[in-house]
Amino acid sequence: MSEPGTPGVSVVICAYTENRWEDVLAAVASVRAQSRPALETLLVVDHNRALLDRLGKEYKEAEDVRVLANAGPRGLSAGRNTGIAASRGEIVAFLDDDAVAERDWLKHFAEAYADPRVMAVGGRTEPVWASGRRPVWFPEEFDWVVGCTYRGLPRGRVRVRNVLGGNASFRRGAFDAAGGFATGIGRDGGRHPLGGEETELCIRLGRARPDAVLLIDDRAVIHHRVPEARERFRYFRARTYAEGLSKALVARSVGTEKGLESERRYTTRVLPGGVLRGLRDALLARPGGARRAGAIVAGVLTAAGGYVVGSVRARRGGVTFSVVDVGGGVPRDGGRGGAGG
Repeated sequence: MSEPGTPGVSVVICAYTENRWEDVLAAVASVRAQSRPALETLLVVDHNRALLDRLGKEYKEAEDVRVLANAGPRGLSAGRNTGIAASRGEIVAFLDDDAVAERDWLKHFAEAYADPRVMAVGGRTEPVWASGRRPVWFPEEFDWVVGCTYRGLPRGRVRVRNVLGGNASFRRGAFDAAGGFATGIGRDGGRHPLGGEETELCIRLGRARPDAVLLIDDRAVIHHRVPEARERFRYFRARTYAEGLSKALVARSVGTEKGLESERRYTTRVLPGGVLRGLRDALLARPGGARRAGAIVAGVLTAAGGYVVGSVRARRGGVTFSVVDVGGGVPRDGGRGGAGG
């Protein structure tokens, strides 16, 4: 239950595979252990009947956990929209199904909403590497590849263009103003590990509510498990290429000026600094320096290639995407995009 005088927070966790069974249970347990209790936890299962039934039995007696089936098309965006539509809290927070939140996660989110202008608050996501430590070649500037906070993001509680979806919260009024997550953008079980759905929503929110304040508070921490397969360079290349496809679709939806605003600073300031650090480490005979510098260059080139391919597909008429009214569950806007699964 919420504390008197504070906004109720609903937590949405989207799950899709029984392979993450223990992770899902750990995610729910971390929400239940919050110093600032959640109003409810909604587990949204993405078109997996066996997992839906199993989780339904697991939490059958729980008053604070509800298990729901994704009411939309397959994918993370539709799953989140299902959770939003079913939630009762004034604030809706999102936690990845393979992450655990620190005890004060919701406390820091809720405090930021004391300012009525604040429409979204994100946090810091730390990687938990399956091998026990960061691969020596993996640059911190690319931690977004594994769904984590990356070098280059500002520290403290600061204003940002967009929050990152696996560790984020929104005021309900944000969805009333801008609609939900666009389906056709982001993870959908296809062969490309797409993303960008939270970026597109946040930019759309800024247009619908020019006075809206979006924040990241790096005290709101979660720990995100990185499986061994995602520690490999093969996944790194696939994810950076998919990010390029995703950015093309986001730019198609909201325009290149806003869609690539933060990315310009990232590619012109943050990444060159990372290359220089890697080369310096190589000169000092520190492990992996040259490989980190090379990975940054490879990541930029691969993402750029994905963006070009996505932009060409967009001009030819790519995948249809739609923005859902999470109150009524019907499309309120739509377009043609260039990234596909």
